[in-house]
Amino acid sequence: MIKTSTCSAVLVLLAGGHACLSAELLSKVITDTASSVQVSHWQYDGEHDGTAWSIKKSILRGGRQDGVDVIDVNNGKLQFRVIPTRGMSVLHVECGDVRFGWNSPIKEVVHPHYIDLDARGGLGWLHGFNEWMVRCGLEWAGAPGTDTITNNQGDETDIDLSLHGRIAYIPATRVEIRVDGGGRPRIRVLGLVEEITFHGPKLALLTEISTEIGSTEFRMSDTVTNRSTSPQEMQLIYHANYGRPILEKGAKLLAPAERVVPINETAVPGASQYALYSAPTPGYVEEVYCIYPKADPQGNVTIMLRNAAGTRGASMKWPIKQLPYLTQWKNTISEEDGYVTGLEPATGFPYNRRLERIAGRVPVLDGGQSREFTLDFTVLSSSSEVDAVRSVISRIQGDSPPVIHATSEIPEE
Repeated sequence: MIKTSTCSAVLVLLAGGHACLSAELLSKVITDTASSVQVSHWQYDGEHDGTAWSIKKSILRGGRQDGVDVIDVNNGKLQFRVIPTRGMSVLHVECGDVRFGWNSPIKEVVHPHYIDLDARGGLGWLHGFNEWMVRCGLEWAGAPGTDTITNNQGDETDIDLSLHGRIAYIPATRVEIRVDGGGRPRIRVLGLVEEITFHGPKLALLTEISTEIGSTEFRMSDTVTNRSTSPQEMQLIYHANYGRPILEKGAKLLAPAERVVPINETAVPGASQYALYSAPTPGYVEEVYCIYPKADPQGNVTIMLRNAAGTRGASMKWPIKQLPYLTQWKNTISEEDGYVTGLEPATGFPYNRRLERIAGRVPVLDGGQSREFTLDFTVLSSSSEVDAVRSVISRIQGDSPPVIHATSEIPEE
């Protein structure tokens, strides 16, 4: 059972206080715009079978991060920080001496107030980019540029798309924390983020970021819904970014794949070594590869980024029907400029939406339709854990290596 700090069996929902509904469940609403609820600070400390765990809601202060809500979850072994103010992104994950995240030149968790997505020719998204996991979407994702849309009257209009869409800088309208009871209690952080425009898209993201107490694993479960009665295009990229200590000279991406395609001419020379990473290199020009992953018999893709020695790593797993594409972003520039790689399961590749539509990789949701996405992540802290995942990936790949393309043509379906 869950043992809690001083907490009665009756649900208490007092701003700044504990929330407890007996030994079976903890529930706390942090934000609810419909009811004008906003809890500034709240903390819960618990214990389960000798494992101390905690959840803390706070507000960052000072500079450009002033007013940003964060939720820190500690399951007794693994810790992560969620940012409700920025689309329910995850800033970092830590477990022992392994960290999911990177050392961005941007040290503050910049409030959306200070982000102009159209700045620098549509690259304003980068002015706050420092998360481990940030979603790109929902109306569009990928490279900035011009696209043509059709309005409700059937008229075509050219619009400028900024880099990676808007969802990452939209504050959540509802945030709730729950803890399940039972034999294996699970901490859940739920959030609702709405990307809605009059005479435009009406898309809603419902996310649950969860982990079992004492586990080295966690899950992101998302549902994207078209609240309009009319069909609506949508795109979604899960931009997971890794730096030290996993990323280093000799680090390697292991991903079962049918084929690998350089996204542009810059990436062509390094295509044969796409899976290997170099040390921080001043002046390095980013390389991006479009990967068509392979799935196991159950329909799941498993990939891993591991360090040079094969003693530390990060594994990612998801259903291929939900996210049939994977982008690898290699940015092994100097530490000061942001030494990082992005591993990005997605509904498509990060070309401009106009090009993705031509290639048939822009999903359309009918009126009222939803689409679900589930990703499982595991922190790997030993060579045996790394080897176990490597064996899984090797079985999925089989005897046929991926076809590596020598050109950068847009890979069409």
